[in-house]
Amino acid sequence: MAFADTNLYIDGALRPARDGRVYENIAPATEAVIGRAADADTADAEDAIAAARRAFDNSDWSTNLALRLDALTRLHEELTRAAEVNRARVSAETGAPIGLTRSYQYDLPVEFIPWVVEHARSFAFERDLGEYVSMGSPTRRMVVKEAAGVVAAITPWNAPVQINLAKIVSALAAGCTVVLKAAPETPWSAALIGEAAAAAGFPAGVLNVLTSSHKAAIGESLVRDPRVDVVSFTGSTETGRRIAASAAESIKKVFLELGGKSANIILDDAEFPTALYGSLGVCFHAGQGCSIATRMLLPRSRYEEAIGILKGILESVSYGDPNNAEQFMGPVVSAAQRDRVMEYIGIGRAEGARLVTGGRVPDLPAQGYYIQPTLFADVTNEMRIAREEIFGPVLVAIPYEDDDDAVRIANDSIYGLGGAVSGSPARAMNIARRIRTGTMNVNFGNVFGPDSPFGGYKQSGNGREMGAEGFEEFLETKVIGTPA
Repeated sequence: MAFADTNLYIDGALRPARDGRVYENIAPATEAVIGRAADADTADAEDAIAAARRAFDNSDWSTNLALRLDALTRLHEELTRAAEVNRARVSAETGAPIGLTRSYQYDLPVEFIPWVVEHARSFAFERDLGEYVSMGSPTRRMVVKEAAGVVAAITPWNAPVQINLAKIVSALAAGCTVVLKAAPETPWSAALIGEAAAAAGFPAGVLNVLTSSHKAAIGESLVRDPRVDVVSFTGSTETGRRIAASAAESIKKVFLELGGKSANIILDDAEFPTALYGSLGVCFHAGQGCSIATRMLLPRSRYEEAIGILKGILESVSYGDPNNAEQFMGPVVSAAQRDRVMEYIGIGRAEGARLVTGGRVPDLPAQGYYIQPTLFADVTNEMRIAREEIFGPVLVAIPYEDDDDAVRIANDSIYGLGGAVSGSPARAMNIARRIRTGTMNVNFGNVFGPDSPFGGYKQSGNGREMGAEGFEEFLETKVIGTPA
């Protein structure tokens, strides 16, 4: 399937990159070129930053709540209207099976927009602290929440529509202006938002969308530019460290949602085989999710029983046809990502882990960046495959002795993004409270929702996205005192 070329969205207009530069968009499921996207450079980024700065400083966007909420409501309408066309584009460029676009890859993040609108509508941007006598001066104090300024939103390729909207909708509702810089691999998932903003008649400069084949240059220019007040980044911990260091030069506000190596703890009183179906998380979008539980901690007393069940579960997963609405596993996003995952599988073998199933590039009738669902057993938490984020369909199974040992292993990580636990309710909840992560799902609960803040502990990042906490990431706090 071929799609039309897409443009940048800068200063209220859809336009090509300077000199008409474009780059090819490759479908992970077929390895074929399916279209082209505008290829921005730092000069285009300069235009976008300047437009966002003007819109924030010289218009009433930051102070006119009704204007903002009306624009976001129309954005929601346009994204809903174009859902079927956009669904095909998102599936094609991400490799996510079409069925996933009816959940977190498109429909859900679009459905979340009205929650943000209503939250902003009812939010207390001002509150009265009352009177206080300080140093002999009776004063009435007021706390004012104000838009933080120009936001650089830098996003990854794994769930691009969801992450793009999670950042920009809250930022815009809070009164900020935004420059969205898409991942090179998934330009259309950002371009479609620019198209919807243009159709919705957004004020010039309020939202700007950049797509580019350059992995770092534009992001670095956004982070370093003194006209940018806030950086919201989702991606690898390694890149997050560089962004934090660069942003420190101008003391910007920085939100980082980074890597994970989440643990799924199966207690010895959990119901088998039901509890072990959490292993399928590594197959959703080929395991390309930062909070997917890729370490499964199993009680030693039931270890081999669990391994046998897990082998059957992973070997039952079908893949290879992204247009199958019942399928949830697709390819990884690129040849480079496939090679990276296969390198980690080789590392696991070299470290002495037992390869139970998978571990190969499958022999399929058509091309595509596919990897078999892979299970390693006899893994220790010191192995690289247990400590480093692989971002592919690879599950490592680690035995533990008792509850305290399970908690120790789960927390023995530089990451703290997600996690899960299955077992008797009271015991599982006790375990959940002891794990140092930003989210925990108990007995197949699911925290995902527009009102649910998302983010991590430790080197999984700082700050929160979505929910009330995510909204306030884009606000500054001012206190005004007047004579009582």
